[in-house]
Amino acid sequence: MSPGNGSVVTEFILVGLTEQPDLQLPLFFLFLSLYMFTMLGNLGLITLIGLNSHLHTPMYFFLFNLSFTDLCYSSVFTPKMLINFLSKKNTISYHGCMAQLFFFCFFVISECYVLTSMAYDRYVAICNPLLYNIAMSPKVCVKLIFGSYFVAFSGAMAHTGCMLRLTFCDANTINHYFCDILPILQLSCTSTYINELVVFIVGGINVVIPSVTIFISYGFILCSILHISSTEGRSKAFSTCSSHIIAISLFFGSCSFMYLQPSSSRSMNEGKISSVFYTIVVPMMNPLIYSLRNKDVKLALRKTLCRKYFQS
Repeated sequence: MSPGNGSVVTEFILVGLTEQPDLQLPLFFLFLSLYMFTMLGNLGLITLIGLNSHLHTPMYFFLFNLSFTDLCYSSVFTPKMLINFLSKKNTISYHGCMAQLFFFCFFVISECYVLTSMAYDRYVAICNPLLYNIAMSPKVCVKLIFGSYFVAFSGAMAHTGCMLRLTFCDANTINHYFCDILPILQLSCTSTYINELVVFIVGGINVVIPSVTIFISYGFILCSILHISSTEGRSKAFSTCSSHIIAISLFFGSCSFMYLQPSSSRSMNEGKISSVFYTIVVPMMNPLIYSLRNKDVKLALRKTLCRKYFQS
């Protein structure tokens, strides 16, 4: 009967993006297309980086992990979302909801720190190029990624552990398309003070540390670029950073719109729209951002295709 800690709720109902029947099928095909594009794009980048030795550098090591994170991240809730578009009753079990919450928190925090590691990599490459091979050695890169996943695991455990202690009585309808923290907290019939405190502390740490690190890194990068005498040199330096700046702006901008506004100033429908952007659109856009604006990736793609063509 009880899924955990005295709770009488065994399943939740997901409202989804919209309750209008006429929109369910068009939205299914739209998000199926976005998900397929996300899978192909990120799997393509992972494959290219793995197959081409000239991409085995710190920058592409972090990009490999970003693509892996995006691939897993979008797979946490998109398949369930697609099923719900075709189902009459959109339900998810209590344990399934908690698992979805854990992996959502894990991958979203991981993405924050992988993007931060990429900003640090660009800072060392532009501001201290002579020390780059030492400062960004394989050992350092592995430590940065391991640290990112460890912090993400700790944050996900904190959020999920606190959620498991809550009791859910009669209300079991989540006004969202996945098990997000804030909509679930609204259903609890016990005090959510500790959960809100954890959201404030863990969320604050995982917003402030990456944001400050990225801001400082790009502050130094901008100063270094402005001191480059040649126009060609400045253009090349800007070009190496522009893709990363776009990716950071899309991810942190959409997340901030969802979580950094007072709850009274936004409706849950607005929250769902912004969630679609950072959970589905951003993982789809990252492969485009890093491939269309990157000569090394384009070269690797041509070499891989030519190798495949001549072998066949």
